Amino acid sequence: MTDVVHQGATVDLDDVVDEAVGPAVAELAGRTRGTRGRTRGQRQSALLRMRGEIPPGLKLGLGVGGVVLLLGGWAAVAASMGDADFLLPTPAATWDAGVEWWRSGDLSIDLLASLRRIGIGYSISVVIGVVFGVLVASFSSAESFFEPQMGLLRYIPASALTPLLLVWLGIDEAPKIVLIIVGTVFFNILMTADVVRAVPQEQVDAAYTLGAGRIRVLRKVILRHSWPGIVDVARINLAAAWVMLVVAELLAAEEGLAYRIVRSGRFRRVDTMFAVLVLFAVIGLASDLALRQLRKRTAPWSEGSR
Repeated sequence: MTDVVHQGATVDLDDVVDEAVGPAVAELAGRTRGTRGRTRGQRQSALLRMRGEIPPGLKLGLGVGGVVLLLGGWAAVAASMGDADFLLPTPAATWDAGVEWWRSGDLSIDLLASLRRIGIGYSISVVIGVVFGVLVASFSSAESFFEPQMGLLRYIPASALTPLLLVWLGIDEAPKIVLIIVGTVFFNILMTADVVRAVPQEQVDAAYTLGAGRIRVLRKVILRHSWPGIVDVARINLAAAWVMLVVAELLAAEEGLAYRIVRSGRFRRVDTMFAVLVLFAVIGLASDLALRQLRKRTAPWSEGSR
């Protein structure tokens, strides 16, 4: 408190300042609160929220609505074709063809054959991709040795190797599985290496400082930090594995989903061909959801950053 004498009276300067400045400060604060209430205080719509979570019910409803819209558009286009509807069967006709395919017993045979080829070939591709991706990204010596080789080989189209694989390996399961491996392994290696390179160097240095050895750093730091990204790489490149499967089964196969498409095309069974395509879509969606759940359950700490 500061007191001064003015014309024989003691005046408190703090009171004078409060009386002079107080109303202006209060008015400014009121304006600020009003502006804040009109901007930051507004409740955002769940549909228009950027990078935010939406309620599970709304998320499910939007997904179902999208599928219904797709099926409705398909049915409308098929119905509008008139006499040419055999070129584009309706969803109902496709369903009937799928039921007939299942009752004949061929669906389970074709499905198991394709899943076996994908399961073996793509599993081997992922394992090779993880091993070499981690090596290339972690050791400069491995990168210098392997990167030129991969740079040469990965630009050779895998489908161009099909005649050679048939000559070398015959017409049994081996060339089909090898084609799936060759067609996806370089994608898995390069994308896994990019994921591993994103591991912060500070974490690696801290692990060495605490006395961890090279193997322990790879297992506890690099692989643990990279695991969610590795699962995402497997999700993305699984589509390429299905493409390679179709190429393989178009050549010399007596069972399989792509074989069923070729056989149906010979007899102009377009409805059966569409049934196989729908099954491809369902399998792809199911496998993608399964890998998402694997990522969520094995790396729950990474969900907050998504």
